[in-house]
Amino acid sequence: MSRAKKKSVLWTIPNILTYFRILAVPAMAGCFFLEGEQANWYALLIFVVASITDFFDGYLARIWQQQSALGKMLDPIADKLIVSVALLMLVGSHAIEGWYIWAAIIILCREILVSGLREFLAELNVSVPVTWIAKWKTTIQMIAISFLLAGEPGDRVFPYTTDLGLFFLGLAAVITLYTGYDYFYTGLHHIIKEDEDEE
Repeated sequence: MSRAKKKSVLWTIPNILTYFRILAVPAMAGCFFLEGEQANWYALLIFVVASITDFFDGYLARIWQQQSALGKMLDPIADKLIVSVALLMLVGSHAIEGWYIWAAIIILCREILVSGLREFLAELNVSVPVTWIAKWKTTIQMIAISFLLAGEPGDRVFPYTTDLGLFFLGLAAVITLYTGYDYFYTGLHHIIKEDEDEE
């Protein structure tokens, strides 16, 4: 590949949006160290904008035919980074506590499980398509985190903001268990098949 071609792949609009989402991770985390209510609103704004770019980078890559191996690699990494860091910071700030911490643990464990499975299956040239219920899980997860990032300042603007965030987090965790099992079952099928072929 020529140098110009490499540069054009690196700096497509979809990939730039993905880079932004990765850079948004430390920016959002940094908001938790700020004082005052504006910290919640800054963190929420960064997370919402990053979540919107998650839709547009894939959409634009498809309609402009700018899909690339780099984008396919970085897109899920960016998603998992911003969700994982948001959950960790929310637990650390006690916005998520008690039994709801288990919901965060379930979501984080599922992300690691799916990443490992996808990496292994990629070596077998097997792709696991994203199901519609997994997309719903992601949407509910983003809504939950958005409400929780608004936190107490959000409660003063819209009552029960935090309660709604915790409810959606629990719902996302339940769906996560189902989709995680579905991915694991599919992956296990291919793993067993691979072992049988080697015998």
